[in-house]
Amino acid sequence: MQIGIVGLGRMGANIARRLIKKGHKVVAFDRTPKVVKALEGATGADSLKDLVDKLDAPRAVWVMLPAGKITDDMVLALGDLLKPGDVVIDGGNTFYKDDIRRAKSLKQKNIAYVDCGTSGGVWGLDRGYCMMIGGDKDVVQRLDPVFAALAPGEGNIDKTPGRESRDPRVTQGYLHAGPVGAGHFVKMVHNGIEYGLMQAYAEGFDILRGRAGKELPEDERFTLDTADIAEVWRRGSVVASWLLDLTAIALAKSPELKEFTGDVADSGEGRWTVEAAIDEAVAAPVITAALFTRFRSRIEHSFGEKLLSAMRNEFGGHIENVTPKAKDEDK
Repeated sequence: MQIGIVGLGRMGANIARRLIKKGHKVVAFDRTPKVVKALEGATGADSLKDLVDKLDAPRAVWVMLPAGKITDDMVLALGDLLKPGDVVIDGGNTFYKDDIRRAKSLKQKNIAYVDCGTSGGVWGLDRGYCMMIGGDKDVVQRLDPVFAALAPGEGNIDKTPGRESRDPRVTQGYLHAGPVGAGHFVKMVHNGIEYGLMQAYAEGFDILRGRAGKELPEDERFTLDTADIAEVWRRGSVVASWLLDLTAIALAKSPELKEFTGDVADSGEGRWTVEAAIDEAVAAPVITAALFTRFRSRIEHSFGEKLLSAMRNEFGGHIENVTPKAKDEDK
């Protein structure tokens, strides 16, 4: 199948490479010409119009750009260039309500829109991508060869009993979740869950590392090898997961993680998941706490924390426990 790809960042380029490897024809465009030239096996385009002109009708264009205005502008530009019967696929981490709005706009021109939540990161070229797809059934079915090529396949994962009568695409690693917006909604919650899982691992390993602390009784101190613990947990433990695999890799490379500051960004999906929980009146304390912890990671000492110390001092005479580092900084 022929497909256009706009945006050749780490994931966009690897999506293109996987499709080419699977025998699909890719027409590629990026605002940086050198990355287009570097994509072996693809037909390069030097403009968005050139990309559209090089695609056969009905055209399919996969947009792989950061969520927000840059993707909005690209979808708008494609809407002016594509023809009735064509389709735009957004494979980024777009907010699902933006999908619904864009789809309504494109529908006026009889251009279809598909949202595809894509998980796999930089490993997707070899492992494949787990995809959660939203859009009209007929349009998604027409694009099935693309999704099937990008998906990881069954692999060596045991089949779930009782699934014989269900959609077989799911066991291949991709799902038609529902109408436009449903794909990115599922991916949003997926990433919200990821926040919680990552935070649980982070806290657990922090507790393990802290067991060597000098403030503890000497006979209760353990100097634990977190890299080895991560490795042993990967093998037969109920907390085994791909995230734990990645944790083990990171700790094996750098047990002290000295090259990291601990300033943790959030890319939007955690916030949107919490907002959806509020809309639905669903309790989501773990995901919410994980999101707020990321906010906290960017502040060395907040005004609120200083106020807490001040209040404790006023009502109980509790003197703030100033660390040696803080004392030195005050000199």
